[in-house]
Amino acid sequence: MKTSKKIKILIGTMGLLVFAFSCKNEPKSSQTDGSPVQTATQETQKQGQAFIKDDVSKPTVLSIAIGSPDHTTLVAAVQAAELENVLVNTGPLMVFAPTNAAFDALPAGTVENLLKPENKAALANILKHHVTPGNYSKEFLKKFKKLGQANDQNTTVEVIGDDVFVGGAKIIASIPAGNGIVHVVDKVILPPSKE
Repeated sequence: MKTSKKIKILIGTMGLLVFAFSCKNEPKSSQTDGSPVQTATQETQKQGQAFIKDDVSKPTVLSIAIGSPDHTTLVAAVQAAELENVLVNTGPLMVFAPTNAAFDALPAGTVENLLKPENKAALANILKHHVTPGNYSKEFLKKFKKLGQANDQNTTVEVIGDDVFVGGAKIIASIPAGNGIVHVVDKVILPPSKE
């Protein structure tokens, strides 16, 4: 008799716990005053580390690009490809950042076409071709012949005099970041076509 009573109590307790947890996880559609509450599915704000405001840490490669008036096209492309959170990872990341003028030098309509939602994968591939794991200065890059890019393709490194060219793009400035380095380049580095 004692055992069956314990089993009934145990089953009753488990039933209450299941009921309590199922009620707790239900989304609420209104507050106690009857006004609607925004649920997680209605939320339209972007999520992730890239969207946390931080005025204390050393700027990331993404925040350096966002703060540069010469990289507004690059930032728009990163946002269209939804790669913001990738560029705030701890890294280290080496980003070859084309200027607005570099994007303007592409054939007419190229940037506008790439920014369309249906071309998100192609845009992401191009942008990832501008990112390499590491944190190497322009001088140290002179020791390389090739770099493995984040899109799993390689790009060349060429030294002409004191200038360093990555994928044909000349490094015109370098800015250290909290999670790597930004090398400003004068050309968009297009990945080799996959055959």
